[in-house]
Amino acid sequence: MNTTNEMNENQRNDNGLIKLQNPYVKNLKNDVLYHLGFDTSVHDLKKMFGDVKFICTGGTECRMKEFAYYVEKEMSDMFETETKVIDYSKHSHRYAIYKIGPVLSISHGMGVPSLSILLIEIFKLLHYAEARDPIIFRIGSSGGIGVKPGTIVITNGAVDELLRPDFETAVAGKLVKRPAIFDQNLVKELEDLALPNDDYEIKVGKTMCANDFYEGQGRLDGAFCTFTENDRMNYLKKLQNCGVLNIEMECVCFGALTHFAKIKSAIVCVTFLNRLEGDQVLEPVEVRQNFEMRPQILIVRYLRKCLKKNFFVKK
Repeated sequence: MNTTNEMNENQRNDNGLIKLQNPYVKNLKNDVLYHLGFDTSVHDLKKMFGDVKFICTGGTECRMKEFAYYVEKEMSDMFETETKVIDYSKHSHRYAIYKIGPVLSISHGMGVPSLSILLIEIFKLLHYAEARDPIIFRIGSSGGIGVKPGTIVITNGAVDELLRPDFETAVAGKLVKRPAIFDQNLVKELEDLALPNDDYEIKVGKTMCANDFYEGQGRLDGAFCTFTENDRMNYLKKLQNCGVLNIEMECVCFGALTHFAKIKSAIVCVTFLNRLEGDQVLEPVEVRQNFEMRPQILIVRYLRKCLKKNFFVKK
């Protein structure tokens, strides 16, 4: 088994550009980002995306569309005059893609395979666009472990179902491990954006990544169940004792690939339920919609903070 714990120190240039760790890409006459629907021989990616500083990704198309228009509404005073949402979704049959000023809002689907494909093509897009020092966020929903529904969890570490802090994948017939690591300064910056009048809690802790929504998360309500209710509770308690606050299906891959690409990243998820109390999401639709806005609100606070630091200048 091959373990990859070190990054290529030359991967990112001093000027903040993303350098791809693939010597074969430079031999391509043109590069087709198939799942995003862009072609370097057809699209001027530098002109289209060269100003991107923030990439926000989440599971559903609807959520990321809503986020793009939420950014447009809440940050219009900080963008150049007449900045509006641009919908690039027509280029892709897989992902919804929206751009508003320096913010890219893209859906990633459900689970590691869909997310990993998106991230790889986003890294390539950022490289060709010559975007500088981008930050990638994942915003989404999750199942809480010992926290009440509606809690925001900021991930400071990711583990798989066996509590391993690595993303394990097969590369050319060999198992490769890449550590899932998050920028702790960014975690602290996000945590510090909590306001006294927020009607929900913001917690920092580990997130567990499952490859399945049912048995892989210890649920009793799937089509199959080969374990007992005691097995379920013992497993969830074990996760809790190891500092896991929530469960979703992308964090290990997200942390590992962004870290390997030397791109700062963070995950901000809201919990829909406390798994210690049950397996099914029982909150009404309108309550879940309110919950889903909470990570978006926190990320927009961060974006505004960055803008106030003169990351961008309104013209």
